[in-house]
Amino acid sequence: MADNVEILMRFHPAAGEDVSLLSRDFGGEREAIEAIARAVDERRSLVLTRARYDREAAESGMVINLANIVFVRVSTKKNDGDTAGQYL
Repeated sequence: MADNVEILMRFHPAAGEDVSLLSRDFGGEREAIEAIARAVDERRSLVLTRARYDREAAESGMVINLANIVFVRVSTKKNDGDTAGQYL
């Protein structure tokens, strides 16, 4: 897993505030998008084992319930601009 890059994921729920996470669970944007899409298609949660909130230093495991997520933005840039990254 040492080769995995840090992926920024922004989850936009149907209601409430956006949530941004950094994760090293994936080798790149495409792999992250495919895992998220698979979880959505299978109506299950997304499980991350190496994730953290932007301000936290330590990684931990997280389970994200995708049931009320409108869209997810995935980028390899920590400080991405409004036009950077891929959308799901």
